[in-house]
Parts: sequence; structure tokens; C-alpha cells
Amino acid sequence: MDTDFLKREILRLKKEKNAVILGHYYQRDEIQDLSDYIGDSLALAQRAQQCENDIIVFCGVHFMAETAKILNPSRKVLLPDMDASCSLAESCAAEDFAKFKADHPDHMVISYVNCSAEIKALSDLICTSGNAEKLVRALPEEQKIIFAPDKNLGGYINAVTGRNMLLWNGVCMVHDAMRAEEFLKLKVAHPDAAIIAHPECNNAVLKVADFVGSTKAMLNYIKDSGKQQFIVATEPGILYEMRKQSPDKEYFTVTNDKGCNCSDCSYMKLNTLEKLYKCLRDETPEITMSAELIEKAKRPIIRMLDMSKELGIIK
Repeated sequence: MDTDFLKREILRLKKEKNAVILGHYYQRDEIQDLSDYIGDSLALAQRAQQCENDIIVFCGVHFMAETAKILNPSRKVLLPDMDASCSLAESCAAEDFAKFKADHPDHMVISYVNCSAEIKALSDLICTSGNAEKLVRALPEEQKIIFAPDKNLGGYINAVTGRNMLLWNGVCMVHDAMRAEEFLKLKVAHPDAAIIAHPECNNAVLKVADFVGSTKAMLNYIKDSGKQQFIVATEPGILYEMRKQSPDKEYFTVTNDKGCNCSDCSYMKLNTLEKLYKCLRDETPEITMSAELIEKAKRPIIRMLDMSKELGIIK
């Protein structure tokens, strides 16, 4: 379909149906442009909680749309492509995790937001990459903790806080596949550039990084930094927002010999303009779940949002 037609129709349908489009930084550029609100997991969770529209269209992956539904059970939540899953969420099956949790009854469970509603329902507290460190630091030192599902993020939080959280063995395939050697090659080519990395990256990448933080934290770091060049170790969809916010700076990421981005999340890129248009037109695919699951999964998310406000992470 014609791109201009799709954009016009998406805007028309959005107004006609009192819909809001929430988009993640890793989405395609054209979807980011059409989103009413663009952000990382923490900001989008907060925005979803505040939403008053009849329809929420979540341009991200499945667990994000689930989170919006959990926070807005009376509203219709749509996901342009129901196959937009997440390798990290898939690495933690609810049945297996329930057994793991039962084996450690004296531990509280902190789960990264990149997990299914079923895992959230088994958790005591949800976190994002942007608030995980502060939330963990706010808990008593003697508190035993299971951290799921991302062992890379959990290992990073252990390292910076001195905790010894028990880690579930899950990873984001995109971030975990990144190699420190490739970023060091870029550093040799651009010696004045700062390496900035998402904490879902493996430990070797984090060790060579000049800055480690969530997507939002990376954006703020670039704006506040005196540096003019940045080597970016995360999903390259973020580069679009980086260039919008700091157009005077230069960005590098790992590519192969054909020039393609090697770190694209295939799940994030499943959402397209045509799918977004059809999603609004037909009001499907829709996120549905039982009231019982929503109630159980909502508690640790609300606890995260409340703690984040108390700690001054969000307003």
C-alpha cells in the first residue's frame, strides 16, 4: 500500500476511534514518527497507566502490550503483529520458573519487565533497565532476591550494588550476541567516541563501555556529554531518536560487510505501517487475558511504579 495513504488513514482512524499509539524506541522510524508517545519500558509503562483513550495500540512487542492491558483492563489494547514476541521473555517459561521459585521460598522475586504476564504474576516486584539499580538498592541488604529473566542485567546490578541476587538463566538474543571485539574495532577507528551500552549486553561488552544505561539514560548521556561521537551497543532503532534529539553528533554501530545493522531485533521490526493501519481499521489483534491473571500481574507493576515515584525516578 502507498505510504502516504497509510499515514493519512492511521491518523484518521486514530482520531475517529479515540486511540493512542504508544511506540518503543526500537520500532521502525516511520512508526516512531506516528506514535503519540515514544519511550523506553519504564516511560511506556507509566504512560499506559495514565492512558484515558478507548483504544491503546502498542507498537512494540507482546509483553509490552500485555503490560498496557494489565494497567488498563477495561480498555482495548491492540498489537499490530501478535508474533512480535521477545527472545528474553521466551527464555523464561512460567511452569519452569514456578518450580525455581518454589525451590527458594525465602527469596523475593524481582522480574525485569521484559517477561510474560505469567512471570509477572509470580513476581513480587517488576523493574526496568532504567530503575533496577535504584529499586534493588532500596531493599534491605539482608533480603534474598531472585532476579529474572535476564542474567546479563541481573549480573550488572549485582556488580554495581554488591548484591548476590540469584539469577535466572535468560538473555536477549540480540544484546547477548554483541561482541566486545567489534566495538573495540570501532573504537580504534573512532578513538574519540564513547562506547555506550544497554545492560542487557553481555559482561564483556559492558566492561569496554564508557557508559551503561537504559535507552532513556543513553539519550540523556548523549545530550549532556561533551563528546561528539558515540559507539552504540543496543538495538539500532534507538539511533533515530538519538539523531532527532542530538543531530549535531555522530553515531556508530556494528554492521557487516554489506552494511546492514547486525543488531536489529526481528521481533521489534515485525510491526509495519500496513499492519498498524489494519490493526486500527479492524481493531485486531487484541490482547486478552483473564481477570485473575491481570490482578496478579498488576500488583508487582504497581509496586514498581509506586517505588519509582517514592525514589524520585519518575514523577
